[in-house]
Amino acid sequence: MKFIYSVTVGIDKETEQEWLLWMNELYFKKVMSLGVFSDYKLYKILTHEDEDSVSYNIQYHCDSIEKIVYYLNNEGKILVEEHRAKFKDKHVVFNTLLQEM
Repeated sequence: MKFIYSVTVGIDKETEQEWLLWMNELYFKKVMSLGVFSDYKLYKILTHEDEDSVSYNIQYHCDSIEKIVYYLNNEGKILVEEHRAKFKDKHVVFNTLLQEM
């Protein structure tokens, strides 16, 4: 069975390039180094129209819901706080846990 931890981020347009660089050069490497997720994909959301922000969706792939729960209760908390501290009031986040059928 496959699971996806989906994270949608709305980021201020003025911060978008800094956010993308930080995510690609640091954040994703930290997440993937934990060995919880087998893969991830980053998507720009094209249907979101806002003059001040742009939205992205990250899909982390995993074969076990227990691994995702462990991540969210442990290392994930630390990484989420790091993200919050770095981008403070310049972003919003919405998370979803999905199961492949």
